[in-house]
Amino acid sequence: MTLCFIINIYSDDHQTALKYLKDTEVNLNNILIMIGDFNIKDNNWDLLYSHHSTHADILREIADSFNLELLLFINQVPTQYINNSQDLNSVLDLMFLCANTEEFNNLSHTI
Repeated sequence: MTLCFIINIYSDDHQTALKYLKDTEVNLNNILIMIGDFNIKDNNWDLLYSHHSTHADILREIADSFNLELLLFINQVPTQYINNSQDLNSVLDLMFLCANTEEFNNLSHTI
């Protein structure tokens, strides 16, 4: 049996976790799911946000290196709610999946 990993990441507003994953030789294999609050506003996953972030490109590179794909929900809802009227609610929590693997298919049958 192969060990598979689910990783949960919190990257602060300085992108500390993102920088760590990019700059460090992370030696993790068999990641099935990467979830977290990445603190990255980007129009790729937030249709109400009109800008693109270079941090989003870095996150995609990291996900690609783990052979993961971004899961986009059909009914998109914000994951950060703002208490003032000048800013918009936004999507900061994301999920990346390695859905085309035997391990993921086995995991999804047991949940």
